[in-house]
Amino acid sequence: MQLTMNLSLHHLVREPKIKLEKNPLLLLLHGYGSNEEDLFSFASELPEEYYVVSVRAPYELGYGSYAWYAINFDADENKFSDIPQAQESRDLIANFIDELVANYPIDATKITLIGFSQGTILSYAIALSYPEKIQRVVAMSGYLNTEMATSNFENNDFSHLKIFASHGTVDQVVPVDWARKAAPALTKLGIEVVYKEYPIGHGVAPQNFYDFKNWLQH
Repeated sequence: MQLTMNLSLHHLVREPKIKLEKNPLLLLLHGYGSNEEDLFSFASELPEEYYVVSVRAPYELGYGSYAWYAINFDADENKFSDIPQAQESRDLIANFIDELVANYPIDATKITLIGFSQGTILSYAIALSYPEKIQRVVAMSGYLNTEMATSNFENNDFSHLKIFASHGTVDQVVPVDWARKAAPALTKLGIEVVYKEYPIGHGVAPQNFYDFKNWLQH
């Protein structure tokens, strides 16, 4: 790990072990209430030719706990995502990607987002809004909310975008039914999608990790 540059979002970096003129990037986006160290804990297991950058979300919830956008409850305990905050975070990440490309020897055509939970919901929004910036998405334990994407995102060119989505069948936080809706919607947009389920709750199973790592290398 190295000391990170002073870019717009706090982040951790694992440099590639195999140095190329320009290396591909894996950008890790954590879930609600977590931080940049969460997904970074498996950075050493990720393919050696990648820069691995784990970003801290901008909204502080409490000590060591951050969110990409607020989740509010109404009187009936229904959950609502703060869409304007989500859209702000979407654009923060899009700009942050440009900063990374400007400051590190990163191949701008080989950028993969790896999201978990709220990080997945945001990863979908970024990829749909700016497919020219994103080559691939690993979307774990989240769902697709197209309200977070830019207006008229359906007109974007998704021909180079590939998505690996996965979910736990007994997830108590994000129901698996929500996750299952993503693949048909994305396929309809012409996006290549692999969707897998694992017999776990709201987390990343070892098999899930192995499967997406394998997918990255094809």
